[in-house]
Amino acid sequence: MTDCGMCETPIEHGYLCPGCTRALADRLQRMPHLYATLEPFLAPGASGDTTGGRTGRSEAPLPVSVHVLDLRGPGGVVGILEDWHRTLQHDRRLRPPALYGSIESRIRRTSAALARNAPSLAVEWPAAGPFAREIRDLEAAIETVTGGTEQPPRGTRLGPCPAEYTDGTLCGAILRLHPGEQLVICPWCSHTYPPATWAQLKQLIDHDERAAV
Repeated sequence: MTDCGMCETPIEHGYLCPGCTRALADRLQRMPHLYATLEPFLAPGASGDTTGGRTGRSEAPLPVSVHVLDLRGPGGVVGILEDWHRTLQHDRRLRPPALYGSIESRIRRTSAALARNAPSLAVEWPAAGPFAREIRDLEAAIETVTGGTEQPPRGTRLGPCPAEYTDGTLCGAILRLHPGEQLVICPWCSHTYPPATWAQLKQLIDHDERAAV
Protein backbone atom coordinates (compact mmCIF):
# COMPACT_ATOMS: atom_id res chain seq x y z
CA MET A 1 0.00 0.00 0.00
CA THR A 2 1.29 3.46 -0.92
CA ASP A 3 -0.11 6.96 -1.50
CA CYS A 4 -1.04 8.60 -4.79
CA GLY A 5 1.70 11.04 -5.77
CA MET A 6 -0.91 13.66 -6.61
CA CYS A 7 -3.78 13.52 -4.09
CA GLU A 8 -2.14 11.26 -1.46
CA THR A 9 -5.05 8.82 -1.53
CA PRO A 10 -3.89 5.31 -0.49
CA ILE A 11 -3.49 3.03 -3.52
CA GLU A 12 -2.62 -0.65 -3.80
CA HIS A 13 0.23 -0.19 -6.24
CA GLY A 14 1.72 2.30 -8.64
CA TYR A 15 2.21 6.04 -8.27
CA LEU A 16 -1.10 7.68 -9.25
CA CYS A 17 -4.69 6.74 -8.41
CA PRO A 18 -7.13 6.19 -11.33
CA GLY A 19 -8.78 9.59 -10.81
CA CYS A 20 -5.51 11.51 -10.91
CA THR A 21 -4.39 9.46 -13.90
CA ARG A 22 -7.51 10.48 -15.82
CA ALA A 23 -7.06 14.11 -14.73
CA LEU A 24 -3.46 14.04 -15.96
CA ALA A 25 -4.48 12.63 -19.34
CA ASP A 26 -7.26 15.23 -19.64
CA ARG A 27 -4.88 18.10 -18.84
CA LEU A 28 -2.36 16.84 -21.38
CA GLN A 29 -5.05 16.56 -24.05
CA ARG A 30 -6.18 20.13 -23.30
CA MET A 31 -2.66 21.56 -23.42
CA PRO A 32 -2.64 22.51 -27.15
CA HIS A 33 -5.90 24.41 -26.64
CA LEU A 34 -4.64 26.06 -23.45
CA TYR A 35 -1.49 27.17 -25.26
CA ALA A 36 -3.58 28.70 -28.05
CA THR A 37 -5.73 30.66 -25.57
CA LEU A 38 -2.63 32.55 -24.42
CA GLU A 39 -2.08 34.29 -27.75
CA PRO A 40 -4.65 37.11 -27.28
CA PHE A 41 -2.95 37.98 -23.96
CA LEU A 42 0.49 38.63 -25.46
CA ALA A 43 -0.17 42.37 -25.64
CA PRO A 44 0.13 43.94 -22.18
CA GLY A 45 -3.03 45.46 -20.74
CA ALA A 46 -3.38 49.20 -20.44
CA SER A 47 -2.69 50.55 -16.98
CA GLY A 48 -3.47 53.82 -15.22
CA ASP A 49 -4.96 55.31 -12.08
CA THR A 50 -8.54 54.71 -11.05
CA THR A 51 -9.56 58.38 -10.95
CA GLY A 52 -9.61 58.98 -14.69
CA GLY A 53 -6.33 60.92 -14.73
CA ARG A 54 -3.26 59.98 -16.77
CA THR A 55 -0.11 58.48 -15.36
CA GLY A 56 3.29 59.25 -16.77
CA ARG A 57 5.86 56.65 -17.75
CA SER A 58 9.60 56.93 -17.45
CA GLU A 59 10.02 54.18 -20.10
CA ALA A 60 7.96 52.91 -23.01
CA PRO A 61 5.96 49.76 -22.20
CA LEU A 62 7.16 46.41 -23.48
CA PRO A 63 5.39 45.39 -26.73
CA VAL A 64 4.42 42.01 -25.22
CA SER A 65 3.50 40.59 -21.84
CA VAL A 66 6.68 38.95 -20.55
CA HIS A 67 4.82 36.36 -18.44
CA VAL A 68 2.72 35.21 -21.40
CA LEU A 69 5.76 35.27 -23.67
CA ASP A 70 7.57 33.01 -21.21
CA LEU A 71 4.71 30.52 -21.28
CA ARG A 72 4.53 30.56 -25.08
CA GLY A 73 8.30 30.58 -25.64
CA PRO A 74 10.77 27.67 -25.92
CA GLY A 75 11.15 27.36 -22.15
CA GLY A 76 7.44 27.53 -21.37
CA VAL A 77 4.69 25.05 -22.18
CA VAL A 78 6.64 23.27 -24.91
CA GLY A 79 9.83 23.13 -22.85
CA ILE A 80 8.09 21.63 -19.81
CA LEU A 81 6.29 18.99 -21.88
CA GLU A 82 9.39 18.02 -23.86
CA ASP A 83 11.59 17.87 -20.74
CA TRP A 84 9.19 15.40 -19.13
CA HIS A 85 8.86 13.38 -22.33
CA ARG A 86 12.65 13.20 -22.63
CA THR A 87 12.94 12.11 -18.97
CA LEU A 88 10.29 9.42 -19.46
CA GLN A 89 12.09 8.07 -22.54
CA HIS A 90 15.42 8.11 -20.69
CA ASP A 91 14.00 6.22 -17.71
CA ARG A 92 12.53 3.65 -20.07
CA ARG A 93 15.91 3.37 -21.83
CA LEU A 94 14.45 4.56 -25.09
CA ARG A 95 15.80 7.07 -27.56
CA PRO A 96 14.97 10.72 -26.80
CA PRO A 97 12.05 12.09 -28.81
CA ALA A 98 12.91 14.03 -31.97
CA LEU A 99 12.24 17.76 -31.83
CA TYR A 100 11.01 19.32 -35.05
CA GLY A 101 8.31 21.60 -36.40
CA SER A 102 6.61 24.66 -34.95
CA ILE A 103 6.04 25.09 -31.23
CA GLU A 104 2.34 24.43 -31.78
CA SER A 105 2.99 21.12 -33.57
CA ARG A 106 5.56 20.07 -30.95
CA ILE A 107 3.04 20.71 -28.17
CA ARG A 108 0.36 18.69 -29.98
CA ARG A 109 2.73 15.81 -30.62
CA THR A 110 4.31 15.72 -27.15
CA SER A 111 1.11 16.18 -25.16
CA ALA A 112 -0.58 13.41 -27.20
CA ALA A 113 2.34 11.05 -26.60
CA LEU A 114 2.35 11.74 -22.86
CA ALA A 115 -1.44 11.39 -22.64
CA ARG A 116 -1.26 8.00 -24.37
CA ASN A 117 1.31 6.89 -21.80
CA ALA A 118 -0.60 8.19 -18.76
CA PRO A 119 -2.08 4.80 -17.70
CA SER A 120 1.25 2.98 -17.88
CA LEU A 121 3.40 5.70 -16.31
CA ALA A 122 0.91 5.99 -13.43
CA VAL A 123 1.71 2.38 -12.58
CA GLU A 124 5.40 2.11 -13.55
CA TRP A 125 7.09 5.52 -13.33
CA PRO A 126 8.34 6.79 -9.94
CA ALA A 127 8.31 10.36 -11.29
CA ALA A 128 4.58 10.18 -12.14
CA GLY A 129 3.59 12.22 -9.06
CA PRO A 130 5.93 15.18 -9.66
CA PHE A 131 5.04 15.07 -13.35
CA ALA A 132 1.29 15.20 -12.67
CA ARG A 133 1.74 18.06 -10.18
CA GLU A 134 3.78 20.15 -12.62
CA ILE A 135 1.24 19.65 -15.40
CA ARG A 136 -1.52 20.71 -12.96
CA ASP A 137 0.51 23.80 -12.00
CA LEU A 138 1.19 24.60 -15.66
CA GLU A 139 -2.53 24.52 -16.43
CA ALA A 140 -3.18 26.77 -13.42
CA ALA A 141 -0.50 29.24 -14.57
CA ILE A 142 -2.14 29.46 -18.00
CA GLU A 143 -5.62 29.90 -16.55
CA THR A 144 -4.33 32.62 -14.23
CA VAL A 145 -3.71 34.59 -17.42
CA THR A 146 -6.74 33.57 -19.46
CA GLY A 147 -9.26 33.24 -16.64
CA GLY A 148 -9.97 29.67 -17.70
CA THR A 149 -13.21 30.74 -19.36
CA GLU A 150 -12.64 29.06 -22.71
CA GLN A 151 -13.14 25.32 -22.92
CA PRO A 152 -11.79 23.16 -25.73
CA PRO A 153 -14.32 21.61 -28.09
CA ARG A 154 -15.52 18.33 -26.61
CA GLY A 155 -15.54 16.65 -29.99
CA THR A 156 -17.98 14.14 -31.40
CA ARG A 157 -18.95 11.39 -28.98
CA LEU A 158 -18.33 8.00 -30.56
CA GLY A 159 -19.12 5.65 -27.68
CA PRO A 160 -17.32 3.34 -25.25
CA CYS A 161 -13.84 2.12 -26.12
CA PRO A 162 -14.07 -1.56 -27.20
CA ALA A 163 -10.43 -2.39 -26.39
CA GLU A 164 -10.15 -5.61 -24.41
CA TYR A 165 -7.80 -6.19 -21.50
CA THR A 166 -5.97 -9.49 -21.04
CA ASP A 167 -8.59 -10.66 -18.52
CA GLY A 168 -11.34 -10.18 -21.11
CA THR A 169 -12.88 -7.01 -19.64
CA LEU A 170 -13.58 -4.07 -21.93
CA CYS A 171 -12.09 -0.61 -21.40
CA GLY A 172 -15.38 1.29 -21.80
CA ALA A 173 -13.96 4.84 -21.61
CA ILE A 174 -15.85 7.29 -23.84
CA LEU A 175 -14.13 7.91 -27.18
CA ARG A 176 -14.38 11.29 -28.91
CA LEU A 177 -13.19 12.55 -32.28
CA HIS A 178 -11.94 16.10 -31.84
CA PRO A 179 -12.08 18.74 -34.59
CA GLY A 180 -9.12 18.52 -36.95
CA GLU A 181 -7.91 15.18 -35.55
CA GLN A 182 -7.34 12.11 -37.74
CA LEU A 183 -6.75 9.66 -34.92
CA VAL A 184 -9.12 8.55 -32.18
CA ILE A 185 -7.20 7.98 -28.92
CA CYS A 186 -8.75 6.41 -25.85
CA PRO A 187 -8.15 8.75 -22.88
CA TRP A 188 -7.90 5.80 -20.50
CA CYS A 189 -6.24 2.76 -22.12
CA SER A 190 -4.46 4.82 -24.84
CA HIS A 191 -5.60 2.47 -27.62
CA THR A 192 -5.56 4.26 -30.98
CA TYR A 193 -8.02 3.98 -33.85
CA PRO A 194 -6.80 5.32 -37.23
CA PRO A 195 -9.35 6.17 -39.96
CA ALA A 196 -8.97 2.74 -41.62
CA THR A 197 -10.48 1.12 -38.50
CA TRP A 198 -13.39 3.50 -37.97
CA ALA A 199 -16.00 1.33 -39.72
CA GLN A 200 -15.03 -1.65 -37.58
CA LEU A 201 -14.86 0.59 -34.51
CA LYS A 202 -18.47 1.68 -35.04
CA GLN A 203 -19.57 -1.95 -35.35
CA LEU A 204 -17.81 -2.86 -32.11
CA ILE A 205 -19.24 0.15 -30.26
CA ASP A 206 -22.78 -0.63 -31.50
CA HIS A 207 -22.37 -4.25 -30.44
CA ASP A 208 -21.09 -3.35 -26.97
CA GLU A 209 -23.80 -0.76 -26.40
CA ARG A 210 -26.52 -3.26 -27.39
CA ALA A 211 -24.97 -5.84 -25.09
CA ALA A 212 -24.94 -3.36 -22.21
CA VAL A 213 -28.61 -2.64 -22.70
